[in-house]
Amino acid sequence: MPKQIITSPDAPTTGFTNQSTPSPLAQAIRAGKLLFVSGQGPLDPSTREVVGPDIREQTIQTLTNLKNVLAAAGLDFKHVVNMRVVLRNTEDFPAFNETFREFLEGEKVTRTCIGATPHRKGVNVEIDCVASFD
Repeated sequence: MPKQIITSPDAPTTGFTNQSTPSPLAQAIRAGKLLFVSGQGPLDPSTREVVGPDIREQTIQTLTNLKNVLAAAGLDFKHVVNMRVVLRNTEDFPAFNETFREFLEGEKVTRTCIGATPHRKGVNVEIDCVASFD
């Protein structure tokens, strides 16, 4: 099966390019029974602007964007097998983790969380994921 591009109008296409420039990235690509979702950040889907500086607000928007991309493929967090998280400030981890746990409502995933500098100013969290159609 050739790869299939998945796009949701309810999530921004990332790449952090100028808003007038098309992104070189796909929101997600289905390859066989796996869906690879590009890193999503705390961007409002309609404006492509960062929602605000608060890590809780940014985490909710980031996970909402991921949820919307998953939904465009007919999936949800029950299908996610792995997530990778980048936090700009590792001291945000407790608040991030609490918000993450609340948002996933008991769903279990594997996850790696590292401290690093996302490419766009003001973005304090970025998350990508891999989901299974099985």
